[in-house]
Amino acid sequence: MLTRRQFRIKVLQAVYAFHQGEAERIDVAERQLLKSIERIHELYIYQLSLLVDLMEFFKTRLEESKSKHLPTKEDLNPNTRFIDNLFMSQLASNIHFIKFRKQFKVSWKDETELVRKLYQSIRESVSYQNYMAKPECGYKDDKDVILHIFNDIIAESAVLQSLYEEKSIYWIDDLELANFMVNKTIKGYRAAWDSLAELPYVYKSDDDKDPDSDKEFVIRLFRKTIVNNTELEHMVDQKAHNWDVERIAIIDVLLLKMALAELMEFSNIPVKVTLNEYIELAKVYSTPRSNVFVNGILDKLIVELKESGRIVKTGRGLME
Repeated sequence: MLTRRQFRIKVLQAVYAFHQGEAERIDVAERQLLKSIERIHELYIYQLSLLVDLMEFFKTRLEESKSKHLPTKEDLNPNTRFIDNLFMSQLASNIHFIKFRKQFKVSWKDETELVRKLYQSIRESVSYQNYMAKPECGYKDDKDVILHIFNDIIAESAVLQSLYEEKSIYWIDDLELANFMVNKTIKGYRAAWDSLAELPYVYKSDDDKDPDSDKEFVIRLFRKTIVNNTELEHMVDQKAHNWDVERIAIIDVLLLKMALAELMEFSNIPVKVTLNEYIELAKVYSTPRSNVFVNGILDKLIVELKESGRIVKTGRGLME
């Protein structure tokens, strides 16, 4: 599943797009936001499928080597450690993976040149060669080599990134999130798991009381930021008079609006969590001084909102 910070980033992108006029109605913009998040799961399945199809390519190459006119001893008795990788066998037989792969109609059979290049890069990689040369390997070694191959070769492939950009306007921005889910899958898998093991989904699925809590967080944060835009903008303007307004980045203003909406609308999120999250987002997505600006404005507004009773938190320790 994705983290709340990653969901905040998706909401930030949607709020920015809405203010840039990419959608005239809130409901349309909201549907686009939810669709972009849902498609991260599809991209995640594409990445897992690429790993599985690469393994099949390795198996095919080994069989082809045996059929050479003059096969070598190594061709006839190859090292099968990689194609026998226990984690990859689990993944390929996982019923949830198989179901989603069929649902999204994922196949890499038409991308033989890409698969061939990735195959060659894997064979030449240090992690693969070290793995194949080890006297013995266990389940952890099997997972580690796949993790290295995925992060060092597949996730870094410019050709693959271009292909995804052609497939969907959402995917080039969301590839990092899908890769995060792949890493979570590989690291979290256990040797004892069978084919029924659950795969992570974009939204939290382990909360029986509120299975869509993450989805509700996304919808409410987006809607409250847009619907209350005039009030939120006035609040920011009141505290930003000592700053050069013309030099304030639009992302800073949007982050402040989102932070204020979160502070006032989500009674179960601690004030410090919200404050820290938006300061960190400002560091990554705006100007070098943005985190100082966002921190300064929010500090002042939090004091006033507490005094006026606009921030109401439920549960011990949530106000601080």
